[in-house]
Amino acid sequence: MYLPQHFAESDLTEIHRIIRAHPLGMLVRTTSDGLEADHLPFLLDADQGSGGTLIAHVARANSVWKEVQDGADVLVVFRGVDGYVSPNWYPGKLETHRRVPTWNYEVVHAHGKIHVRDDEKFIRGVVARLTHKHEADQAKPWKMGDAPTDYLAEQLSRIVGIEIVLTRLECKRKLNQHRELPDREGAIEGLTSSGNQALAQAMRDTLKAGEAKNPK
Repeated sequence: MYLPQHFAESDLTEIHRIIRAHPLGMLVRTTSDGLEADHLPFLLDADQGSGGTLIAHVARANSVWKEVQDGADVLVVFRGVDGYVSPNWYPGKLETHRRVPTWNYEVVHAHGKIHVRDDEKFIRGVVARLTHKHEADQAKPWKMGDAPTDYLAEQLSRIVGIEIVLTRLECKRKLNQHRELPDREGAIEGLTSSGNQALAQAMRDTLKAGEAKNPK
C-alpha cells in the first residue's frame, strides 16, 4: 500500500478501533488460479497472540477452507469511513485555484497466517461472540439459546471456523493532514453540509490529535 508518512497511523488503539467499527473484512489469498477474495465479518481478539488474532466463520460450501494451507500468508482489508472531497470546499481554492478533487478514507491492511478450525467447540464460540457483539444494541438481543437445539446444531454443522494470527498491521488515514488548517476546516464543513458526518468527524479527530501533539 502506498503510505506517505503524514497519512500513516501507528496508534494500535486507533487501528483496532477501525477494525472493530468496520468488521466486514476482505480476505485476500493466493490460489492456483490467482488471487481470490472473500468478504467476511471478523471479530478481533487483541489479546490473543503478540499482534492479535482475527476470527470468523465461512459456509462449509465455501471452498476457501479447503484450499488454504495451514499457516499460509493472507491479507484482510478493512475499510473505514470514506468520501469525496470537493476543491470548492477549500478556502485556498478561491485564492489560487490550485486545488483538485480528492477522496479521503481510512483503511487497515491486516497481514497474518490463516488456520482452519473445523471443531464444534471453536465454531460455537465464534458464533456466540459474534452474536454477543452485534446483538448488543438491540432492544431484545437474540441469543443462541433462542434457537431449538437441533436446529442450531444443524446450522453450526454447515459452517467452518477460521483464525488469522496477525503478523503485521498497516493503517492509512488519508484525512487532509498535509493541508493548511483553513482548507482542513473547509473540507470538514463541506462534508458536514453534504451529510457525510462520519468522515467529517474522523477529520476533526485528526485535527484534535495534531493539536494535542503540538500545543500552541
